[in-house]
Amino acid sequence: MAIAKREAFTKEEQDIAGIAKALSHPARIAILKILAAQKACICGEIVEVLPLAQSTVSQHLKELKEAGLIKGTIDGPKSCYCIDRDAVEKLKVQFNLLFSGIEVTMSDCC
Repeated sequence: MAIAKREAFTKEEQDIAGIAKALSHPARIAILKILAAQKACICGEIVEVLPLAQSTVSQHLKELKEAGLIKGTIDGPKSCYCIDRDAVEKLKVQFNLLFSGIEVTMSDCC
């Protein structure tokens, strides 16, 4: 019986890949920087800071929220978002472990 290719990888590998995918757009990096600089949730100012349409910013926020990097609440037309600091700390640990396990050496390759 064949298995899905995704099942051939550990949960940790899948989690890191999912987060890396969420981080794969520069607008999402910018959003994270904006949210990280705040001591409280932001409720709309993100659209004013970025050169993107409100609907585009909303889509990027949705991707970051689904990846677990930000938290958000919606109260009618008002949405507030903030960094999920626990998730970001966990991500830092995961990336440090990943890259500390990869030894980079000089070679004659390429």
